[in-house]
Amino acid sequence: MDQKIFDVVALGEAMVEFNQTSPGQAQFLQGFGGDTSNAVIAAARAGARSAYLTRVGGDTFGRSLLQLWAQEGVNSAGVTTASASHTGIYFVTHGASGHEFHYRRDGSAASRMTPQWLAGAPAEVIRRSLFLHMSGISLAISPGACDTAFEAMALAREAGTRVSFDSNLRLKLWPLARALACTVQAVSMCDIFLPSLEDMVTLTGLSEPHSIVDWSHAHGAPVVALKLGPDGALVSDGQQRQHIKARHVTVRDATGAGDCFCGNLLARMAKGDDIFRAAHYANAAAGLSVQGFGAVTPMPRSNSVFSIL
Repeated sequence: MDQKIFDVVALGEAMVEFNQTSPGQAQFLQGFGGDTSNAVIAAARAGARSAYLTRVGGDTFGRSLLQLWAQEGVNSAGVTTASASHTGIYFVTHGASGHEFHYRRDGSAASRMTPQWLAGAPAEVIRRSLFLHMSGISLAISPGACDTAFEAMALAREAGTRVSFDSNLRLKLWPLARALACTVQAVSMCDIFLPSLEDMVTLTGLSEPHSIVDWSHAHGAPVVALKLGPDGALVSDGQQRQHIKARHVTVRDATGAGDCFCGNLLARMAKGDDIFRAAHYANAAAGLSVQGFGAVTPMPRSNSVFSIL
């Protein structure tokens, strides 16, 4: 087995974010996003040896993302710059029903990933990581990216790298029937399933958290941490379950809260915590993240999380 020099590697699409500063206002704050990039930065801030796998465009936004990962201590040896493609961007608007995403990512560099692209540096990083993290968005951005994600999962399993999967359903990217089929396949290949209640209600028609955890185990996930938003998380290792209550905080922007939870949970598991201790830590980190603005900026570092545990 390859020596594990990374704790957490993630695969997906990183994007440049334009986040509306107030509902109905024309001002947008430029930041960075992309769920798996958010998660791996969260892991790095929690002290994990982290890396990211993607393709970025040969544009200003792509260069900005490379600078971001360098600043955050995220290894980018598995990142390719595609000079003829562009980097994806998205807008976040806020209203009475919460935040809404608007994407400009068709034909982006990341959406043009293929299984062949994995050969070389990306595959080597996967083999040398404790955890590989990806999401429903990693699968949804294009058929090629979907094939790439499943190939990455297979590589990870062969190398003894544990696979983490976040449902992260975006029906603007693909139809529900395909999303469900691909999610079922991903759940069967993962070691840790990190869905949200909202996603699973839409995907399965179930609404009771314990029933959703049962569904997840029945479809092959050994460990499940169901994110319940303001109600915390329901965590199961197949033998016991624990409801972790959310902290009472003033929510300013929940854009990257789920990603923050995932990255912090994996960072703590890489350090030896079991799923329950890791989820307690991740729950606290996510509670801190929603008090700031944007997906990346408010994600806490380990000293801030430990100070409230």
